[in-house]
Amino acid sequence: MDLLHTQLQTIQQKLTFVSTDPIDWKLYVQLFSWSVTLFESYLIVRQYPLYSKPSPPPSLVSHFSEGQFEKSQEYGKDKAKFAFVSGLYKQTVDSLMLQFGFYAWAWRAAGCLNAKVGYGSEYQIMQSIGFVFILFLVSSIPTLPLQVYGTFVLEEKHGFNKTTPGLFVADLFKGWGIAFVLGAPFLAVFLYIFEWAGDRFVPWLMAFMITFQLAMVILYPTVIQPLFNKLSPLAEGDLRTRIEALASKLKFPLKHLYEIDGSKRSSHSNAYFFGLPWSKHIVIFDTLIQQSKPAEVEALHIFTILALFPAFLHAPPLLTAFDFPSSVSKAPPTIVAFLLFQMILTPLEAVISIGMNAVSRKFEWEADRFAVELEEKLGEKDMADMGDRLGKALIELHVKNLSTVWVDWMYSAYHHSHPTLTERLKALDGFAEEKRKKGE
Repeated sequence: MDLLHTQLQTIQQKLTFVSTDPIDWKLYVQLFSWSVTLFESYLIVRQYPLYSKPSPPPSLVSHFSEGQFEKSQEYGKDKAKFAFVSGLYKQTVDSLMLQFGFYAWAWRAAGCLNAKVGYGSEYQIMQSIGFVFILFLVSSIPTLPLQVYGTFVLEEKHGFNKTTPGLFVADLFKGWGIAFVLGAPFLAVFLYIFEWAGDRFVPWLMAFMITFQLAMVILYPTVIQPLFNKLSPLAEGDLRTRIEALASKLKFPLKHLYEIDGSKRSSHSNAYFFGLPWSKHIVIFDTLIQQSKPAEVEALHIFTILALFPAFLHAPPLLTAFDFPSSVSKAPPTIVAFLLFQMILTPLEAVISIGMNAVSRKFEWEADRFAVELEEKLGEKDMADMGDRLGKALIELHVKNLSTVWVDWMYSAYHHSHPTLTERLKALDGFAEEKRKKGE
């Protein structure tokens, strides 16, 4: 632990300028956040012409019925236009809030609320919780029209929306309620660790955040998701029998197999699994994969953020640059410094996301190869065509969901944690060819 602390101190010594130099951090954040937004807009512009292609890739032509490819292209166009406008709109709102001192106002407002219930500024954790939820609620309001449009116009137009206005409002308030119920204690512990551990907070805070993430792996699908969807045991039948048989052969620790009523909100299809290494649960949408990012990469990401943060924690110039008065900036509140620090990391986060997508796609390739090699791994002849079956299933999912089959490589690298359909099909063919040569 002492060695780690010494190494972290070395990092902080190289960042001492943060607490002394009068850097215009607001201008920096404005420039780089707009740079990221404009880059994302550029990616959409690169992708958009592909929605005008008159036919799918040759390998997929036979899988589209008449008019179906045209529908997927129109859906892609509409989603791209919506993403382009909404991205610029959100950035404009964020930029205005930043420019006109919204964060400093939210901190004052939280202090006023604290005072009204009889607590002074010495109760910083309480004020910090109020500050975060004022930010959350007030910043959510300008984006509500985008959510409404996306659900009741865009998805409705293309036949996917099943959400009623009542359900939309109920989901909204449930989401806000859950954010408070889980967020308040999380923030309280998060901030208490800073007070308790002092300059040695990095390993303790990292341990807490990873523990919280692991807990959410269990809590979200078992406690939170049932508030929005009904999970029922998958009915007896061929699908259940096949999944359980395959899990048994692979020694996959399957504990529960659920069906979820995703069709009450959307006719898009999906499936995922969750759990700990010794206990897994599979959830299949009643319309029919999410994949969490690899834990090792996530842990490294958290450590990097926490290792850099101490230099910004005690930096009055940072808060001064964002319109906080000297009475606050001379002793920066932890939560304020942390949120401003996260904004400064915007360009770094954009680069990291590309790397994490690359790692995620690597794992997806390995999963596809595993499917192709199931026959030789298990010695089961009925698994010989598993790669073909996977390919057909992927094609069917893309066709039914009107997913885009023409994708720009740069757009995909930035946005997609999975390889594109054509990439996966080509790789499956390659894996099958390797398997055939081995058998000769």
